[in-house]
Amino acid sequence: MSQVDVEQYAIKDEPFYEAQGKEVALYEAAYNKRLPVMVKGPTGCGKSRFIEYMAWKLGKPLITVACNEDMTASDLVGRYLLDANGTRWLDGPLTTAARIGAICYLDEVVEARQDTTVVIHPLTDHRRTLPLDKKGELLDAHPDFQMVISYNPGYQSLMKDLKQSTKQRFVAFDFDYASDELETKILTQETGLDQDTCSKLVQIGVTARNLKGHGLDEGISTRLLVYAASLIQDGVAPADACRMALVRPITDDADIRSTLDHAIDSIFA
Repeated sequence: MSQVDVEQYAIKDEPFYEAQGKEVALYEAAYNKRLPVMVKGPTGCGKSRFIEYMAWKLGKPLITVACNEDMTASDLVGRYLLDANGTRWLDGPLTTAARIGAICYLDEVVEARQDTTVVIHPLTDHRRTLPLDKKGELLDAHPDFQMVISYNPGYQSLMKDLKQSTKQRFVAFDFDYASDELETKILTQETGLDQDTCSKLVQIGVTARNLKGHGLDEGISTRLLVYAASLIQDGVAPADACRMALVRPITDDADIRSTLDHAIDSIFA
């Protein structure tokens, strides 16, 4: 692979990330030993941003794969393609990462079929190899390669969970929504909206998260709070921005909507 190929996966600008604890130092320690990393936490709490930040901080290319139930092993590893000159092999994202020494990040890995995710097993133990059976090649991972996966434990089920044989190949981080103060700082930093308004948005987020398990499957994410703050910063009335970005996307239940709408009106009265 040429340098140009590697550069397209580089994180050139520092992503904004505010540490909640020791996760930055602990991730660096895991990377130093090239240990596979698992990041668990609710939707939109900053898992992907954290991985982007660590790739930037370590100066390593990052290849991200958004997992889905239709993804096959060939989508990860690679396949032969037909062209005018016959057939040619095209590396998949996992193979590319192993070749160039990138961090390979499988986002929401439980969405992929279990028979697909087992292809990462040889890369996540002492072997650090990737068998390319269709090509007849056994690829030794680049010394800088690291495997990272993430998922939301709140959506675990018997049908959508990782096998123990997969889980026990990783060190793990638990993520959650930031404290009120830190989340307010994140909104201010991301959007430029004033601190007082951002603090009110966080209050609405907390109210919704308290309804999880009582009508809501998932609370309002930090990502959605950023959307609301961006709309307000652009001149949209706060109540309208909150209904549009915070309430309507997460529920169609009339009672839950009414509860959240009432909270919005009270906070932005």
